[in-house]
Amino acid sequence: MGFAPQWLALREPADLAARDAGLLGQAARLAGPSPVVVDLGAGTGASLRALSPHMPENAQWQLVDHDPALLAHAVAAHPQARPNVRDLTNLRDLPLSGATLVSASALLDLVSENWLRDLAHVLAHHDLPFYAALSYDGVMTWQPPLAADGAVTAAFNKDQCTDKGFGPALGPHAWSCARQVFAQAGYHVFCAPSPWVLGHDDAPLQGQLLDGIATAAARAGYTDAQAWHAARQVQVTQGQCMIGHQDILAVPKGRVAQLGAVGGV
Repeated sequence: MGFAPQWLALREPADLAARDAGLLGQAARLAGPSPVVVDLGAGTGASLRALSPHMPENAQWQLVDHDPALLAHAVAAHPQARPNVRDLTNLRDLPLSGATLVSASALLDLVSENWLRDLAHVLAHHDLPFYAALSYDGVMTWQPPLAADGAVTAAFNKDQCTDKGFGPALGPHAWSCARQVFAQAGYHVFCAPSPWVLGHDDAPLQGQLLDGIATAAARAGYTDAQAWHAARQVQVTQGQCMIGHQDILAVPKGRVAQLGAVGGV
């Protein structure tokens, strides 16, 4: 499954504003004084841009994605990064040699539980921390509300659990599944909400978001998706929406002492 660079650029400011600052800072700390970060599903480099201001200038980045065009955008902006075109459905031979942190952004809700278990096994073998930001958690609220909002959310969430290329997707259950899977693999897992809160200044993003939600809801069988879409489009310059996400930081238990004070489960 691929994404257009225009969509990734449109959502990046909302993603950056939503990321939990505490977990972001802790992830950067765990990467150490000479960071080597492997970013899975790197796209155009959003995780690099989010984490780099909190890391030493000598940080090295391995950007892993199946889409060479997206990686070309990333390397054009960040020539110090190393692109790694790779099919992420196969976690064998990830470029983990010398790595100090593995990261991902808006990825886990696309993958299956089996994929997640395989990833936890691989990272535990290398004793690597894992920072995964912006996993959709199934919650959407809109102001002003419409009667169809709940039905649209339910249909969208159903579509989120269809195969996105990694097997049956976890969709809104991804963050809670990741918490369990990494805990079972011997990690201490910290979670924090990272919702998008979009107002009239985010009208272009809201418009694109509505297109995607309505299309997915219709694909899941909700027959009034287009009517909902039309009604919601009227509100994008006046209303507000909240799209729930969760950030996760999975830390090998032997390395928890490296962290400062942080909440978690």
